[in-house]
Amino acid sequence: MTTSAASQFPAPVFTGPRIRAAIIDLDGTMIDTADDFTAGLNGMLAQLDAAETSREEVVGYVGKGSEHLIRSVLAPRFEAAHAQDRFDEALAIYQEEYARINGRHTRLYPDVEAGLIAMRDAGLELACVTNKPHRFAVELLQQYGLIGYFSVVLGGDSLAKKKPDPLPMLTACAQLHVAPEATVAIGDSENDALAGRAAGMATLTVPYGYNHGQAIQTIKSDGIVASLLDAAKAIAAHQAVHPTST
Repeated sequence: MTTSAASQFPAPVFTGPRIRAAIIDLDGTMIDTADDFTAGLNGMLAQLDAAETSREEVVGYVGKGSEHLIRSVLAPRFEAAHAQDRFDEALAIYQEEYARINGRHTRLYPDVEAGLIAMRDAGLELACVTNKPHRFAVELLQQYGLIGYFSVVLGGDSLAKKKPDPLPMLTACAQLHVAPEATVAIGDSENDALAGRAAGMATLTVPYGYNHGQAIQTIKSDGIVASLLDAAKAIAAHQAVHPTST
């Protein structure tokens, strides 16, 4: 991200204590996975003899887990009862298709690794919390050489509830041994901000992800940052006025 891109957003302002941990989303925040989702869904739809989907349709559905993604794609292609009847079959086919192509049509967003390095070097504990199934999240982080930055990785199937419920965020904090109020949640969608706020965390949003097809400005957060590196800089600015841990 360029300086000019960063400057279009006001500097985030945190009101809480010194930040000791960051919980970071995956799809749409660290890695652009929309084309993977589209390819996996089209492999599934072909086997169901249904019309193809597109990246433009898919990005409106991303962020709430595989089950929501499948239901959303089936809804306009089948009558309601038929869509429900075919859901289990569709989900199984999709998971098989996605396992085959996970990471094949993806790209890392700019300054992701630089941001993770800056946060790690600042002494922050890092967790990745995503609604993506855990095994797919781990595989993708491994492919991009990012897995080593995270002490905790939680997927949409790791716990009984997904974001926007605060349970995954609170669980990550517990595993990191950091209080929620000393943690910042970073993501691209309202689900990330809602989960973070419900858990009592500071929240930052990035403008380049999916957010269910809605403008990033619709999300209530502590600020928009142009990249994870800008998030690290915002955290560093906050730490400068909170020089000791609380």
